[in-house]
Amino acid sequence: MLNRLLSGDYPRSKVLAVILVAIFLGLAFAPFLFPGVKALSVAAKVLIFVVLVASFDLLLGYTGIVSFAHTMFFGIGAYGIAVATTRMGPTWSALAVGLGGALVLSLLLSLAVGLFSLRVRAIFFAMITLAVAAAFQTLASQLSDITGGEDGLTFKVPEILSPSFEPFDEPFLGVTLDGRLLCYYLLFVVAVALVLALLRIVNSPFGRVLQAIRENEFRAEAIGYRVVVYRTTSSVLSALFACCAGAMLALWLRYNGPDTSLSFEIMMDCLLIVVIGGMGTIYGSAIGAVLFLIAQSYLQDLLRLASEAASGLPWLSALLSPDRWLLWLGVLFVLSVYYFPTGVVGRLRAAAARKVA
Repeated sequence: MLNRLLSGDYPRSKVLAVILVAIFLGLAFAPFLFPGVKALSVAAKVLIFVVLVASFDLLLGYTGIVSFAHTMFFGIGAYGIAVATTRMGPTWSALAVGLGGALVLSLLLSLAVGLFSLRVRAIFFAMITLAVAAAFQTLASQLSDITGGEDGLTFKVPEILSPSFEPFDEPFLGVTLDGRLLCYYLLFVVAVALVLALLRIVNSPFGRVLQAIRENEFRAEAIGYRVVVYRTTSSVLSALFACCAGAMLALWLRYNGPDTSLSFEIMMDCLLIVVIGGMGTIYGSAIGAVLFLIAQSYLQDLLRLASEAASGLPWLSALLSPDRWLLWLGVLFVLSVYYFPTGVVGRLRAAAARKVA
């Protein structure tokens, strides 16, 4: 059963297996283990980014394609939910129409970008995708009648997923059972299903061909594989999964705007998370997302405590100021790349392989 769920892709490291189980259990019981609005929001964001980064890793880590248009499909998924519920009301049918329309648009755009751009060299493809993503963000900002422009769209979701829905008067294990909690567990189930689907894809014969193309495109072409077809298919699949992640974000926030789902910062975050977790490993997306988002969310609080503790040393207190959290986040990233050049997953698997040898 476990072999089927993981598609035969085991962690291959006891430490990695323990970390992955801890992440799974931590996210599964996050509302009860880490009570509070901020903690729940961070856990929900982790679920969303695990899907987004894993879908990006299908392109970068498994196929060797550098694309800067990935957040465009993320934004399409979010806007699909936002626009549909704004026009049709907070119904399940509106969510279905919004997601369906977003998936169709993502399919067509990714197919167009793939067919027209994947024949060029890597750097030129990256530049083309960057231009397309920038053009789409500008378009979303200007079509105010549809997208709400720079202000974005605030909308309602089905009542069962809204915070006002409280079926029970008494809390359970100190946690109020409301629509927000149900929404979180909906995201959890969807995220697990999508990650397992990505594991199935990368461990299938199709996924093996993608890795062969990544290692040596000319050799893969020489032995009979149509590289453009495989790379285009990978681009389309990656876009569809990113679209689903965007829909998850909109459902959780009940709001979407250009800076929320289309900003270049999100693209950079994806790149950082892939590098931290390990390229070419779906598991790396989970570990990288947890490490990066926890650091991003709580580093300022830790620095505030450290700055107060070092108040006797003015220079050290100033260095540890919460206003410098981006500096320390950069330092942590540099250290992680230096000590984990193949990512956390790659390092742990290599260490386990050396022990066996």
